[in-house]
Formats: sequence, structure tokens, C-alpha cells
Amino acid sequence: MSIDTNSRRAWVLGIVFGLMGLVLIARLFTMQVLDKKYGVMAHDQAVIRKVIYPARGIIVDRNGQSLLTNKISVDIGVTPSKITEIDTLQFCSYLDIDQSEFEERIKTAIIRQGALRMSVFQTFLTEEQHAKFQENIFDFPGFELIERTTREYPRKIGAGFLGYINQISRGMLETERYSSYRQGDFVGITGLESVYEEVLRGQRGVEYLVRDVMNRPQDSYMNGALDTMALAGKNLELHLDADLQAYGEELFEGKIGSVIAIDPKTGGILAMVSAPTFDPNLLSGGDLGRNFSKLYQLPTRPLFNRAVQAQYPPGSTFKPVTALVGLDVGAITPSFGLGCSGGYFGCGKRIGCTNTRGGHAANLKTAIATSCNSYFLHTFRLIVDSKNWAGGKREGIQKWHDYLYDFGLGHALGVDITGEYKGSIPDAAYFDRIYNDSWNSCNMVGMGMGQGEIDMTPMQMANVMAIIANKGYYYKPHLVRSVDGDPKSEVLEKYLVRHRVGDIKEATFQHVIDGMEEVVKNGTGRVAQIPDIRVAGKTGTVENYDMLDGKRTKLDNHSVFVCFAPVDDPQIAIAVVVQNAGYGSTWAAPIATLMMEKYLTGTVKRTALEERMKNSNTIKKYIYTLDSIQRLKDMKREELRNLDMNTKLMLQKQQDTMMVKYILREYYGLKTEEQ
Repeated sequence: MSIDTNSRRAWVLGIVFGLMGLVLIARLFTMQVLDKKYGVMAHDQAVIRKVIYPARGIIVDRNGQSLLTNKISVDIGVTPSKITEIDTLQFCSYLDIDQSEFEERIKTAIIRQGALRMSVFQTFLTEEQHAKFQENIFDFPGFELIERTTREYPRKIGAGFLGYINQISRGMLETERYSSYRQGDFVGITGLESVYEEVLRGQRGVEYLVRDVMNRPQDSYMNGALDTMALAGKNLELHLDADLQAYGEELFEGKIGSVIAIDPKTGGILAMVSAPTFDPNLLSGGDLGRNFSKLYQLPTRPLFNRAVQAQYPPGSTFKPVTALVGLDVGAITPSFGLGCSGGYFGCGKRIGCTNTRGGHAANLKTAIATSCNSYFLHTFRLIVDSKNWAGGKREGIQKWHDYLYDFGLGHALGVDITGEYKGSIPDAAYFDRIYNDSWNSCNMVGMGMGQGEIDMTPMQMANVMAIIANKGYYYKPHLVRSVDGDPKSEVLEKYLVRHRVGDIKEATFQHVIDGMEEVVKNGTGRVAQIPDIRVAGKTGTVENYDMLDGKRTKLDNHSVFVCFAPVDDPQIAIAVVVQNAGYGSTWAAPIATLMMEKYLTGTVKRTALEERMKNSNTIKKYIYTLDSIQRLKDMKREELRNLDMNTKLMLQKQQDTMMVKYILREYYGLKTEEQ
């Protein structure tokens, strides 16, 4: 290699290193002279950096009524490394804590955030505490007041779907979704607050203030040149009708269950009642933890959103679906009739039918109106055992499963709140496991009338009504109508997609609708009639069993009703479930028709029916007993952990037998199958 080549290389390297040096010098000049933020960081003994928390977006109903708003709350933050000598006795007296509690909180703050970073020391100061610290905060270096917004619920409704906010947990901070959050931040925990967290949250701002020699904040630093504004969260407008929601909650006083009302044309949820409910203000503010614990321990489980989490056999309300599938696969025709004298004997044993008069299953329309069990049990068998299936019964049950899946069953619909359950619809593989590959349509014939192995949430029941009302399609049920006034916001796009249910023709749906309208005109749902409005509906009385003492025990039936109206221009589809209440026509249908009347006409004229629903109580005493038994079992399990396995099993069996047999059989008169 020549000397000239080496010289050129050294010359190039010199230029490169020179340029790098110039870049570093320029960067240092920018940081130390031009960019004042670094000066602020270097002199934070003289300048306070104050985080400004934005107001969360508010939520209103379809008519602009506020469902939740914001109120200001004040916390105390601590940066342990900045704490100097302070009067801890005075500090503790303001918060009504002792010295050991003070030290424990400081240790916790260091563990969570380190000594150099600020974390929350005390949330939700009272007005008195706030006044004391506001006046004397400069006496406590290392501590600062933090203003943020918390929630307030003026209508005191919708606790089941609005959700609540709380301090973010350590587990949440470790997930990607919450990577930009800090310890002490508030975040949506459940319901709309959680699902739309990124929309409602807003963006934090920062304000720089100059301290005086007494550590008190004075004027804005550099006239606010370095400050960044907090951006408020976006507001949500719901499809929900607040007055209808409040009315539904009022009708469900003294009852366990739920009601879902949907606008079939949009999938918008008009009302979502889960009962018993509670005042959502209980889960806002300093008593949140205490109130949550109390609600969690109530035997009626108000924190459990029955509208999307409870799963029931749909009972006779499912018969329209059986009819639709039977018509579409050619198993029956609208004129198909069946002789029924009060029971179905096609599977070797009698399955009862409530109607015994002749001709009540002469055709599809009549069978729907009279809710003939035999008709729909036989239709189910004709579907599964159809000769159209080359794969025999396995293909038949799989086709049945696939139809139901298209109807939104067996999977979560994707409602925009947390915790939605998917229900259950079995397929051929399920029955192979249960029956050891040896089964036929008689083993699961009860599914034809909505009993047996099929479970649905009330939300799914209401959505099926929307499908029938629309004659074959639905939009995913959802609460949010627009984001900051934009109905086509990116987060709402999935709710604008129309979902078609297979290739079932509109004419096929019309045959079933005719039968459902006859239910209300002359059948089992006459109580649901509304003057001058055509209503299509279906009653259901759902058999209800629970496993007690190792055996299936018969509890009181669930009352169920599904419907939509007006038939010629559907505007509302409803599903109502009243647990352990009895006949569908006695409890669920009246609640449904009153809510439809209020929504469609703006008023309720059937005041006698309204008063009966409002003043009735259908909660059975054994609900409390069953809850007590379960809690006793949980306590016993805790106590028995250290015992050997045989002793555990013996004591558990004795406990189950004594408690369940005595309380349920002797005191409440419930019977197990062995009796």
C-alpha cells in the first residue's frame, strides 16, 4: 500500500472525527443554552414540574342526558428522594394516620417507583384535608398536591355497563396496552370505561412553576413557554335511552335477572338492565374499595352483569330458531302439522306438552302460537336425521351447530363492554365425548325446544330477535353511537358491518314472524299486546336445575320473554329473563311490553300492570341460602388445607349432606331427582 493511500485514509478519518466532534458540541450547546427544559431539570430545586391530568371524556345518552360527568379530586404525591426534615406528626395528623403507616407508605412508594420518581401517597383527600395541605404543603418538601378528575353519576343508572375507574395495578403496568401509564394513574377497569379507555383518557400536560425560598409555587416559569396543555378525553354518545334504562331498573326492583333492548336497524343497545343493580357512585371516590367489597359479598351478586354474563337454556323462546332451521333445510314446511295429545313419545318416553287440546300443532303458525313442545322436538329430529346429510347424524348435528353459530350463538357477539360470555352450542365432537361415540337425535332432542345442552346469554336472545325482525341480518350489539360527534369513528367501524345469517330467505322469516305475532294476538303472550302496535313475541318457561349434594336439584323455573315491535317497521327488540320467577307470561312478558310501550309511545297507560311489576318481589329465600352454603364451603376449604386428603373428603361430604339436605329439602321443600 502506497504512502499516498495511507495519507488520504488518515485525512478522511480526521474529517469524520471532526464532524462527529462538531455534532456533539452543537448538541451540548442546544441542551445547555437553547433548550430550557434541561435547565429546568438541572434546577428543579427552584422550578416545579407539575403534571396536569386531563378531564376524562363524559358519556351521554341518545338525547344528550349525562350518564356520567367529572368532578375534581385531589391526591398527595410523594418523591421520596426530595423529602427533607418535616414534621411527620403534623403531616400524619392531617391524614389521620400514624408514624408506622407513614413509613410503610414511603417504603411502598420506593419499591413501586423508586426514590427519584413521584408516586401517589394518598388518594381522594377530603375537603378539610385538602384545605390544610393547600395552605401548608410548602412545609413538607417531597410532597405535592395532584388534581385529577373522578366520576360522578347524576342519574345513578347503568352501573353494569358504564364500569368504573381506579388506580392502575402493577400487573396492568406490565402489559403493552398500558405502557405509557405510571403508577398512580387512574384507568378504566370495567365496562365502557375500560373498552374505550384510549378514547376517554385524554393526554397529560405539564406546567412549570417557580418556587420561592419557602418552597411555595409562585409564577409560571418563562411565562409558560415550556408548558404543554392537557388535552381532555373525547366524549361518547350512546344509543341508550336513559329514561328507558331507568324505567327498566325500576321494574326490576325486587327481582334477579336482566333485560336487553336493541334497535334492530343499527344494533344499538337502547337499554341494558342487570338486576339487582346498584348506585354507580358507590364505586367512585375514597370509599370505592370498601363499597366494592360489600357489593361483592351480597348473595344477589350485583357486580355480575347478567345481561352478558348469565347463561341460560332459552326454553320455548328458542322455538322460532328451530322453525327457521327446519324450514331452510327442508325438514318441514309452513303447512307441516303434528298430532299432539299433550306429550311427545318419539324417543321412547313421554316428554310433556302443556297444551292438550286437539289441533294445537296443525301447522307451523299454530304450533308457535301454542308453543307445542312435541312439534319442535320432532322438527329438531327431522333436521338432524335428514337424508340430505351424506354424513348421517354427525353431519346433521354439525349443520345444526353451524346454523346456530350464524345466529350469533356459541361465541361472544363482540359487545363493547367487558366480560361478555359466549354461551354454549354443542357439536358432533361434544356428543362423541359425552356418549362415547354412541348417540342419536333422541339423546339431545330437548335442544329443539331450547332445553338441554344449549345455553344463551340474554344479549344473544335479544340479538336473535333483531335478526328475525330484520329477516336475516344483524349488526353487532353495541352501546356507543358516536365518538365526539363522529358516528363513523375508526373505533366504531366494526359496528357498522351488516352480518347476514346464511342464505335463509326473507319469506322463510316471514312464516316464523306470522307465528310469533299470533303468540301475542291469541297465544301464550297475549299480555304483551299494545293498542295500535303490532307485536311479535315468544314466551318461555325455562326449567332450572342446579347440582346440589351431588345431584340435580329442581329449582324454580326462569321466566323468559322475547319480542320485537312494530312488526311492519321494527324499532325495538327485547329479551327479558326473570330468574326463579315461573311462567314467561307472568313476569318477563309484562316487563317487556311495558318497556316497549314506553319507548314506542313515550308513556305507559297500563298503570295497574306497571304497579304490579314495580311492587313485586320474586327473589327466593333459597338464593341467600345457596350463597351462604357456597361461602361456608369456601371457608371450610381454607380451614381444611392442612388436613390429609381423606379427612378433607370426609368432612366435605358431611358438610354438603347436612347443609344441603336440611336447608333445601326440609326447610324449602326442594327435591332432588332421587326423591
